[in-house]
Amino acid sequence: MASSIAPWLVVAAALLVVPAAVAIVLLLRQRESLRAQLAAQTRETEALSDQVWGLADREERYRSLVEAQGDLIVRRDGGRIVYANAAYAALFGVPVDDLVGSRMQLPRLASRPIQMLEGGARSFDECMATYEGERWISWVETAVLGPEGHTVIQRVGRDITARIAAEDELVGARARAEAANEAKSRFLATVSHEFRTPLNGILGMADLLSDTGPNAEQATYIGALRSSGEALLALVDDILDVAKVEAGKLELVEEPFDLVQLIETVTELVAPRAQAKGIELAAHIAPDLPAHLLGDRDRLRQILLNLVGNAVKFTETGGVGLSLRREGAGVEFVVADTGPGIPADRLELIFGEFEQLEPAAGERQSGTGLGLAIVRRLVGLMGGEVHAESQLGEGATFRLVLPLPAAPGAAEIAVPRWPRQHVLLVSPSAFAARFLAETIRATGAAVSVATTAEAASAKLAEAASLEQGAVSAVLVDHALGDAPAKDLAAAAREAGIADCLILLSPFERRQFGQPRAAGFSGFLIKPVRMRSLYERLGAGFPQAAPMPGDAGRAAEAAPRPVGAGLTVLVAEDNEINALLVMRTLERFGCTAFWARDGREAMQRVEASFAGTAPPLDLALLDVRMPAMTGLDCAKEIRALEGKLGRARPLSLIAVTANVAAADREAAFGAGMDDCLAKPLERAALLRWLERLSQPPASCLSA
Repeated sequence: MASSIAPWLVVAAALLVVPAAVAIVLLLRQRESLRAQLAAQTRETEALSDQVWGLADREERYRSLVEAQGDLIVRRDGGRIVYANAAYAALFGVPVDDLVGSRMQLPRLASRPIQMLEGGARSFDECMATYEGERWISWVETAVLGPEGHTVIQRVGRDITARIAAEDELVGARARAEAANEAKSRFLATVSHEFRTPLNGILGMADLLSDTGPNAEQATYIGALRSSGEALLALVDDILDVAKVEAGKLELVEEPFDLVQLIETVTELVAPRAQAKGIELAAHIAPDLPAHLLGDRDRLRQILLNLVGNAVKFTETGGVGLSLRREGAGVEFVVADTGPGIPADRLELIFGEFEQLEPAAGERQSGTGLGLAIVRRLVGLMGGEVHAESQLGEGATFRLVLPLPAAPGAAEIAVPRWPRQHVLLVSPSAFAARFLAETIRATGAAVSVATTAEAASAKLAEAASLEQGAVSAVLVDHALGDAPAKDLAAAAREAGIADCLILLSPFERRQFGQPRAAGFSGFLIKPVRMRSLYERLGAGFPQAAPMPGDAGRAAEAAPRPVGAGLTVLVAEDNEINALLVMRTLERFGCTAFWARDGREAMQRVEASFAGTAPPLDLALLDVRMPAMTGLDCAKEIRALEGKLGRARPLSLIAVTANVAAADREAAFGAGMDDCLAKPLERAALLRWLERLSQPPASCLSA
């Protein structure tokens, strides 16, 4: 039986062993899985550790970089500092650790307006009292996330103390420059007065001396005296004009003016210099231009005098021409000469201040080098353009375009109609011949031009066979020569031409004698005035309408004694200028009294008002006088008139070297009726005497 149980026991034991083995296998497998998971977790932990070290390293590098930049960085949470770098802590003079966690603030001394930036950031500048003194900081303020995940305010600043100091210095320098410029303007105004006062005496006395009938030698000396004084006055004017333009005090006026009269005035002023050099000066105005334009006549005259005078200065042979024509809505002025020309690299430079062409060997350059600079500045103020064209050896041409509209109601320039006339013009001068020919052709007449006496004689002989018919009139330029000119006059008479005119310069006119005795029907003075040409030449054309005479020129040549019966007070502290004005007034028929200063002038006026001295019709008050200025005199005179209830106020004229707009306003504000510049022009004084010579009602309404 024992043997039969043993197998069952073995089987039972075997059955018990099998589950245990399975469990052991399972446990072994679980252990391997746990080992694998542990290894993965270990690797992940190592990777995370590496990342932490990397982040810490980058944070340290970032912190070092921020600290090294020098910018001021601070973060605040509700006013409490949660972060600050060393640069910010240095403003307080404490370590960073002492600053973090505190609510320390720096005193603000000044600030500038806040500017909003993109993203809601703000930018502003503050002046703060720091540990090292006053500092200007430029801040940029933004909202950022703090370490605990909520928003804190971060400010990043930069020290701009040096920049602010530089800006303040710049502002101070600008203020000093403006003050210096103002001081310069005051100085120039004073210098202008001091220069013009003696110049007024020089030029005025030269005019008075020329009226005394000097002999030829004395007249030459007087002319030299006048030209030297005018040259000095021109230099002073140039310097003052540049200063006025720089200071922005040069003001333009807009008023109607006579275009033809302006051009003829310019040519006549420059003509003596041209004729003294033996060169021709001529002008031509397109007939379709308005007779009156709207603009600043005096400044335009200054521009043209500079351009034409400069051309004459550099031209030794040939001539200078001034021509005008329409250019769009404006007017183009062209000044051309036959001078040496201008190098291409100098065409723009010559418009700079103090720029001059190099003089030829042995020559002395005159002038300030400001003329063309003033021209360009004035042209710019007038809204125009000017430029030069030239080739060496072929002269120079200056083109000026200005927006000068026609004056209201202005008609075109008066030009007669001579459609069936034929004029022979004989002149060796290219400028004189061409410009005169264009002026005559504007009438519809035919013009033949001859440059030699032989060519002119041939044209006279052939005139009858020409298509335009026989010659109606002959113009002979005396520059052809005295004998050839007279021979041509004789040839014209033989050809049955009654109208034969000789063209003479003012100097030649004095030496030539009577034109009729030389065989001419009359003469014209060069440069020839357009109106004079039409009037004198058209007198021989029976079908032509007569032109009105040049009354303005006659009035200037022989002023009428319109001041008879007028009493004038001259208040002037300069004895020479006083003598000049008084003699001029006496030549106009006035009775003149001299007051040496403002107080004496007031005493004379008070006496005239009281009836203890002759009544005054006019008072010329120098603005700068001792004891009492002219402006103060005017104010006191007007106050006295109001107190006395005078019905007719005394006419008061300010006489000054400073005629800027501000000076004129000051004169009128003081009660003056007019403001005249030194040197005192006879024409301006004559207009006032004519006005005062009219009946009271007419005078008051003028």
